[in-house]
Amino acid sequence: MEYQIFLGCTIPARQVNYEISARKVATALGIDLVDREFGCCGFPAEPLDEVKAIGMATVNLMKAAEMDLPVVALCSACGEMLSKAELVLDDEATLKKVNRTLKKTLETEYNGAKPKILHFARMLYEQYGVEKIKEKVVRPLNLKIATHPGCHYVRPKEFFQEFDDPEFPVSLDKLVEATGAEAVEYIGKTDCCGGGLLAVNENIAKAMTAKKLNTLQGKADAIVLACPFCGIMFDKYQKTLEEELETTYGIPVLYVTQLLGLALGVPPDDLGFDVNTVPVEELLEKVMQ
Repeated sequence: MEYQIFLGCTIPARQVNYEISARKVATALGIDLVDREFGCCGFPAEPLDEVKAIGMATVNLMKAAEMDLPVVALCSACGEMLSKAELVLDDEATLKKVNRTLKKTLETEYNGAKPKILHFARMLYEQYGVEKIKEKVVRPLNLKIATHPGCHYVRPKEFFQEFDDPEFPVSLDKLVEATGAEAVEYIGKTDCCGGGLLAVNENIAKAMTAKKLNTLQGKADAIVLACPFCGIMFDKYQKTLEEELETTYGIPVLYVTQLLGLALGVPPDDLGFDVNTVPVEELLEKVMQ
């Protein structure tokens, strides 16, 4: 299995543990990831200028189409933006606006490229297969895990061919269960982490993060997610919230690739845990017993 990997901007800059663990998991599963010189997906620019944002995504689609390989995105926002561009470019009015921008800035136009776009977790769940992952598990995990799908992993459903239920998603839970861990159900599972509002109103964003942390306090060994923005909110902001709210959460935040890597026998030191903000030592001791 071979895929072009789309890293986006946030992961290499702030969440490199996601990239490190994804590459280790791919190697353990026999998946080849091809690096390309992609640019920003356009997502951060969308609230300011949707046409230019779609234009940025379009450039990446044309770049990806140079190879006859599907694209896997680690970032949920990147995956959504690229998938959205493929759909909205079918609209003639939108296409004209985007082409006008591309012509002016890059002297090019959209060539109709529509490479297959998949989130990394979707690829594992839908194409590699949960059962095949189970066969490769060498270190079953006796953990209680709360998954956080986030907003852009399965929604809007039109962008993702409804590979998972947008209201009651299960794919992350199935990947967690493949490791031998228990995926715990909880109220507010599909709520937003608050990351989308961080640049607009930090207090509201933090309140949304705190709401989920309050719900999960004492109920799970870790939160597992698949988006770097969610990672920033739950991992990077957890200590800040503890100080502001005078409480202690101490809930480790893992990317699904870090959890899978542990179950597949990858040494913890090779999964980027040194980048995690919330301490993971107790969790790793439990896993490595």
